[in-house]
Amino acid sequence: MSEEKHCNHHFVVSRRGLPSTSVRLAGKEPVTVAFLGGSITEGAGASEADTYSWRALTGKYLQERFVDQKFRFINAGVGGTNSTLGAHRLQAHVLGQGRIDLLFVEFSVNDDSDREESIRGMEGIVRQCRRLSPSTDICFLYTAAEKNLSGSNPFNIAVHEEVAEHYELPSVNFAARVYAQTQAGQMEWTELAPDGYHPNDDGHALYASFLREYLETALVPDNTHLICESALSISPLEEQNYEYGNLLDFRGADHADGFELCELTPQDPLMNWRFGTEHLFTDSREAVFSFTVTGQNVGLLLLYGPDSGIFEYSFNGGPFSAVNLFDEWCPLAFRPIIAMFGVQKQRQELQVTVRITGEKDEQSKGTSLRILKLLYN
Repeated sequence: MSEEKHCNHHFVVSRRGLPSTSVRLAGKEPVTVAFLGGSITEGAGASEADTYSWRALTGKYLQERFVDQKFRFINAGVGGTNSTLGAHRLQAHVLGQGRIDLLFVEFSVNDDSDREESIRGMEGIVRQCRRLSPSTDICFLYTAAEKNLSGSNPFNIAVHEEVAEHYELPSVNFAARVYAQTQAGQMEWTELAPDGYHPNDDGHALYASFLREYLETALVPDNTHLICESALSISPLEEQNYEYGNLLDFRGADHADGFELCELTPQDPLMNWRFGTEHLFTDSREAVFSFTVTGQNVGLLLLYGPDSGIFEYSFNGGPFSAVNLFDEWCPLAFRPIIAMFGVQKQRQELQVTVRITGEKDEQSKGTSLRILKLLYN
């Protein structure tokens, strides 16, 4: 285990740093930086996400600091999503875009209190990236929310730090820095993030300044000798992690009887999704959807909204279980929601059958089901 370097007190843990990116910069080679996370990474709260978000400001800083360098930046932030979906969409939204030199990962706000699931997601991202793109540097970022602003070690950040420590990845703790400054009377967080989560332009600028301080020392020629050990030579923290997580097109289904191909119109309200909305739709209780994969887990990426109902699934021929994913956001707009159907101890053939129940939440306008993608690991 390499010696840890702490700077800015406990706000940054450098570990092995960003050696591959430093090598690329030293050699004047093109550099691609990807940002994987939730709405804060996507740029929510900023007046113009591609100009004033911490993500955009970080890109601007890098381009200005290395003025003769060719950079490419990938926005892989999807609002309201956690590291479970992050691991499953890593190939489609990041690794499938060509060579990636530096990957920032931000999910500490959106991951919930399920420790094992959080590790499965974050470790899955790391191991999948190391397997498919071993030269990519990875850096974890921890953003601020009420649950992450405490003097103790907040749960979600502590869990992510387990993964960062295990794989010797650098981490930058925005939340701890914000907490320290609020305790010192230097700021009021709600002035920078009125809803407690999404920074305004000043909040995004503050995040960008925290990251910039780390990058000032991390991206230097002295770091180029710290070649990363392959994550695959390190035993996993969680055997059922999502290292092989991926998205499949719904056309890979065995049966889609009673479903029709649909796409949202420009008039349909949509949130947290900048990608294609082509999906399978049904509101018929006679409709049946089934698919088979080989892996350790299986699930669906659904498009839930004002007319979504309660569906049920059967796993490997077992009894049907009802799922109601309708929540307070559904009446406002369509958005992606994942439904996971259990994690198995070993890889095996997994078959799922899905149908609607004809029942709905009292706030819903319908009983429909919309399938965007299939999930498997």
